[in-house]
Parts: sequence; structure tokens; C-alpha cells
Amino acid sequence: MEKKPKFAVIGGGSWATAIAKMLCENQDEIAWYMRSTYAIEHLKHQKHNPNYLSSVAFDTNKLKLTNDINEAVAYADYLIFVIPSAFLSKELESLTESLKDKFIFSAIKGIVPESSLIVGEHFHTKYDIPFENIGVITGPCHAEEVAMERLSYLTIACSDKKKAKFVAKNLSSHYIKAKTSDDIIGTEYAAVLKNIYAIAAGIAHGLGYGDNFQAVLMSNGIREMKKFIRKVHRMKRNINNSAYLGDLLVTGYSVFSRNRMFGNMIGKGYTVKSAQMEMSMVAEGYYAVKSAYKLNQEYGADTPIIDAVYEILYENKDAKTVFKELTDKLN
Repeated sequence: MEKKPKFAVIGGGSWATAIAKMLCENQDEIAWYMRSTYAIEHLKHQKHNPNYLSSVAFDTNKLKLTNDINEAVAYADYLIFVIPSAFLSKELESLTESLKDKFIFSAIKGIVPESSLIVGEHFHTKYDIPFENIGVITGPCHAEEVAMERLSYLTIACSDKKKAKFVAKNLSSHYIKAKTSDDIIGTEYAAVLKNIYAIAAGIAHGLGYGDNFQAVLMSNGIREMKKFIRKVHRMKRNINNSAYLGDLLVTGYSVFSRNRMFGNMIGKGYTVKSAQMEMSMVAEGYYAVKSAYKLNQEYGADTPIIDAVYEILYENKDAKTVFKELTDKLN
């Protein structure tokens, strides 16, 4: 009898909790690595993550919980990484278990600062994982709506269609529709960039700009995304598909968007540090904008929105002044 492939979720945040919930709809058991021993013990006894999506009740008989990343890696064939990109390298320092022959799927929406690479490229370059064993899980999908079992869509990208379909099948349920794509690099960059545009949308809202401007900002954002991704990885893709435009819209407009929330605080006058301290979750776009800005020094795409967010967050320029200048560059 053929052995059934096993899954492990690597990460303890809201999106990791949502992924674990989705997998438990289809798996008899999954491994779940999280750093917090308190969260693990709470989950074992109270059936929910105390820190994120606490409304989600788990059947703990389906969870192999561990705070040892090597135990989780050894257990599974498919590893779904859901650690904020800024902390990924640090987490992987304790990894002694081989990633060879593992299938790595990233649900991380960021660029690894130490390598300036998207997560898939980071695993390929640093751990010699072949691209056909690397995949990406993108939206448009907020963890909070997964918790409420509201109908949501995922895009699973991998150059190996068979693996993409397998992961899609194991994440699907009556409230999750998972589609596949072969644009692993484009969808991953889109997942990174949409967080930057969501910060821009938040800043605009914090500064008092209305819905009319937001519509212009988002329409310019998708065109800017298209230019950037085309420079990085040229292939035939429809930028209006859900993995690109859909993910941008939900992140730019949703009340659940932590990046929009972060930008809104900046627009209202918070410093970066004070905004980060007030938020209990990581806004990936803060780290992404620095990496994307530096990467674009090499590629030279026309990215006025990325440039504006970078100037505000990293050059401490006045948000009101920067956005006044940005309004003249949009169309």
C-alpha cells in the first residue's frame, strides 16, 4: 500500500493557524511547529491557539504539536512555511534535519532580508532545493475569513503541476477553493508587492484621502506590479487574475489587512516603531518595501508608489509631502 504523504505547518501565527485548519479538513494528522511552548500547551488543553484566530477549535488528535523544527521536518513530506520572512533565516539556523527530498511550499508573503530573495528562491539558492520541489500558496485570502469559514480562494503555484494539484486538493473544502498556477515567481512577487501597496492605501486613508483616490492608487498599483514582475521574471501571465489583482484588492481594502492598518497608523502620524509596538502582528510590507526598493535599483522599473512608501518608512520623509508629490505621478 502506497504511503500517504504527510504535511507539516512551520509557524505559529494567524496564517499558520488558518493553514493548519484547512489541512485538518483533509488529513488524519499533521505536524505543527510553533516556537511558543505556552501556545502548544494551551492548544493541547484548550483546543485553540491562544494568540491567533482563537475562535478556531481544533481536534487535537489530528495535531502533532512540537517546538522542535527538526521533529516537524522529519515527520513530513510536504513542509508549509508560514514564518514572517524577516525571521525565517533565524528560525532555520537550528535546522539540522535535511530538506533533501522534501517538498517546500511557502505561504510567506515577503523577501528574506539576508539574501534579498523571495522565499522560493531562498530555499533553492541556500538549500539546493530543486524548483520543481518548491511551491507558493497565495490568496486572495485572509486568515480571519478562513476562521469564519467564509468562502475564500487560494492559488497554489508550482512548476510541477502534480504537486500543485496535490496541495490544492489538501487545502480545499466547502469554504476553500484552491486553483493552481505555474507562475511560481510571479505569484510570489505579487504576494510581496501587494503588501507594499496596502501600506500605501493605509497611509492615504490616514492622511484623509477618500475612496476616489484609493481607486486610482490601486489601479496604478496593479500596473506598477505588472512592470516590476515583468522585469524580474518575464513570462505570459494575466495580471488581472485573482493571484495578482484579487490579492492586491483584498489586502488594500480589507479591514483585516494588517499592512493597511500599519499604513493607516503611519498616515495618522505614528512613528514606524510606535506603529509596530501597537500592532500584535507583523506587517510584512514594512520589510518588503526595503527589499523591493533595493532590488529595483538593479531592474529599474517605474515604481513611484514603492518609492513613496520607502521614503516615508526608511528615509523618515513627511508622509503628507510625499503623497502630495505622488498624486502628480499617478494617472
